[in-house]
Amino acid sequence: MKKFYIFIFCLFFIADDSIADNSIIVQSTTSTYNSGFYNYILPIINEKINIKAHVVSVGTGAALKNGANCDGDVVIVHSKKRELEFIEKGYGIKRNDLMYNDFVIVGPKINFAQITDKDNPIIALTKIYNSKSLFVSRGDESGTHSKEKHLWEISKLNPLKFSGKWYRQTGSGMGATLNAAVGMGAYTLTDRATWINFQNKSNLSIITERSKLLSNQYGIILVNPKKCPNVKVKNATTFINWILSAEGQNTIKNFKIKNQNLFYPNIN
Repeated sequence: MKKFYIFIFCLFFIADDSIADNSIIVQSTTSTYNSGFYNYILPIINEKINIKAHVVSVGTGAALKNGANCDGDVVIVHSKKRELEFIEKGYGIKRNDLMYNDFVIVGPKINFAQITDKDNPIIALTKIYNSKSLFVSRGDESGTHSKEKHLWEISKLNPLKFSGKWYRQTGSGMGATLNAAVGMGAYTLTDRATWINFQNKSNLSIITERSKLLSNQYGIILVNPKKCPNVKVKNATTFINWILSAEGQNTIKNFKIKNQNLFYPNIN
């Protein structure tokens, strides 16, 4: 009988601890993490709504896979096509636009491919391809990698034929890829937020920017509790509702480094 009461007490303690748990796991693209965005906004969120978010920073492909494997409550990524596929397969509930910025192509100041500020990203990539200038790709199925592949497809060029030669793939996050580009004196595609916060720019500078083809939209998705019963629906919903609210969007707008906005809210 004594053991029975102890068992009941333990069950009550575990249930009570679960109720008191105000945490969630966010599976997120590396670009938001590398930019310093979470260091800025998560303490504010914790103060405002008492939700403590733990971020797993991986590429978009890995973040969606982790979400599908029930290893998170919320997904924040930037590859809309794959986000919608994630929902269609039943892994997520409703995708919302969270915020946006853009991609830029950076390269060595020597500018071996002779890209000009008038060149759009397709012309820039074509010049890189034709001149066989070093280009570093993330090669990790991230949102940035997806954008890069899409640009190559539009250009009707296949750099994979030269993989390991002038076309290099890191299989790593944005920070590591930028460091590789610095070390090689190579071109690469990066999101602007990571670029602004990147401390090792060295001989690299922005070569191509300000094109509709370089738009970068981030989405936020609640992992489906019907697929993943462990999802903390209440906490995750509170988190999503706040960050999409006028207050949350204004907080995103106020995130700046060197007086530059890294992300822009989806509401005015």
